[in-house]
Parts: sequence; structure tokens; C-alpha cells
Amino acid sequence: MAQIKYQIPQKWFLTQKPMIRVCYALMPLVAASVYFFGWRALVLSAVILFFGIITEALFVFRDGKPVTSAVLVTCLIFSLSLPPTLPFWMAAIGIVVAVAMGKMAFGGFGRNVFNPAMVGRCFIYITFPTQMNNTWAEPLQRLGGLYAWEPSPDAITKATPLIQFKEGINLPMEDLFFGNVSGSLGETSALLILLGGMYLIYKKTAPWRLALSCVAGGAVVSGLLNLFGLNVVSLPLTALLSGSFLFGAAFVATEPISGAKTKAGQWIYGFMIGGLTIVLRGYSNFAEGMMFSVLLMNAFVPILDQTINTLQREKKAAS
Repeated sequence: MAQIKYQIPQKWFLTQKPMIRVCYALMPLVAASVYFFGWRALVLSAVILFFGIITEALFVFRDGKPVTSAVLVTCLIFSLSLPPTLPFWMAAIGIVVAVAMGKMAFGGFGRNVFNPAMVGRCFIYITFPTQMNNTWAEPLQRLGGLYAWEPSPDAITKATPLIQFKEGINLPMEDLFFGNVSGSLGETSALLILLGGMYLIYKKTAPWRLALSCVAGGAVVSGLLNLFGLNVVSLPLTALLSGSFLFGAAFVATEPISGAKTKAGQWIYGFMIGGLTIVLRGYSNFAEGMMFSVLLMNAFVPILDQTINTLQREKKAAS
């Protein structure tokens, strides 16, 4: 039986400026997760970073290659998409699956077909549905998060803004905007997400077409559903500010490797993610739909870009 030999390169970590910029954009959300849900949120992110880096190292060191900065982005996006009280060991399993199956199984950095963070989240979402769907925490008030490990058991709830909407409860718009609502660690504050997304677009790290088309898709579909009296989802502004929509539009749909590459493809890809998210929210058994929408559209990216490139070549030849 052949033995696997590991060759740790002298420079074991490869710094990629675009990936580091994404990490910068995510840092305010990491800080907000501590503010709203206590220091356990930071430790959870640290555990995920540790297991994510180790997993990638086990794959790349055998070829003498370094760990890339991209794994930091995968880990942070994955951690910020999780419920505040998720057990550490479940999070560790999720990030191992994200890196191993969502990225390294396809050949490593730049070759993944699906968004790695969403692959890992989907795995634990299906494997541990109770912990991923029914255990949320109300945010700690004022500076409580800076002096607490985690929310008290009395603050545990099954309701997020999306679930509360289905129960006929509408939350104040300012709570959705600033983040004073239950939800995943980094998906509650629309303000910080918008600032991070604008920073990435300004630095040309995130394709603006993907973010804008995703928001447009969500707004158009939720608007049409309400216009025709199908009140299964909230009005457009509330729909965009609730759940993981903005987080997904800013940090997940804009992932350049698994997203569409052609300009026309990016408009279609982003619009479909936004629209499908709203449809899944309204008509499926899942309160949230961003994760499934991204993974579904990831699968269509090759044929989408190929079709657009073919049409463009034919148009050019005809002219």
C-alpha cells in the first residue's frame, strides 16, 4: 500500500489579496456576532477556522503546495451563516465537508463547481435539522454580548424574522436594518452587510452585476407575488432585509469561482438566485432559500456561460 508523503512548503500560506479583502469586509460582521450573541460566537468562528485550515493542509501539503487565503473566506462565510448556539463539533464537521467535498474534491482552489461554504452548510442543514432550523437565540441587549458567553436559555427561540412573518408578526424595520433580531451569526445586520458589500464592489473584488441582479431578482419576484395578492412572502424591502438575503447577495452569490463568468450570464445567474430564494421562502417547507438557490444555480453556470458564449460567437459571425 502506497504511503502518502507530506511536503510542507517553506511558505505554507499563500496570501491572495482579493480573498484578504473579503475577510476585511467580513470582520465587522464577526464583531457584530459577538456584540449580539456573546463571545461564544467568536470561539465558534475560531474552531471553524482551525478545522478548515487543517483540512485544506491535509490535501495540499502532500503535493508541496501552500494553504490559500480562500479557505479563510470559506470558513468565515460558513461560520457567519450558522445559528449562534450550534454545537462546536457539528460546526467542525460542516467545515471539513465544505473544504474537502466542496473544494478539494474538485481539484482545489479555482476549480470548485459549487460554493464550498454552502456545500458544508447544506450538509449539516440536512444532517442536523433541529439544531440548524429550530434553535435560534434572541440578541443580547445593549452591550450584553461583550460581557456574556452566550444568550441565556430563556433567550432561545424557534422564531426568526422569516418564521415570524409566516405567523403574522412583522418586526420593526429598524431592527432588521441594524440587526436586533434572531438569526444566523452574521446575517442579522443589514447595515454592516451593505457596507461590506459596497467595499468589495468598490475594490472590484465582487462582481457588481451579481450582487445587483440578485437584489433585483428578490425585489421583482416578491413585488409581483404581493401585487397579484399572493401574500406568501413579505413586501420587497422587508424580504430583502430579512434572513440571509443580503448576506447571500453580497458574499455568496458574488463568489467568482462558482458564479457565472460572462456579463449576460451574471445578470441571469444573480437574478435567478434572488428570485428562487423568494419562491422557496414562500412555497417550500424551508423558511430560508438562499443556500439552495445558490447551489442550484451553481450547477447551471457551465451551460449558462457556454450558451451565452455560443450565441455571441454566432451573432459575431453573422455580422
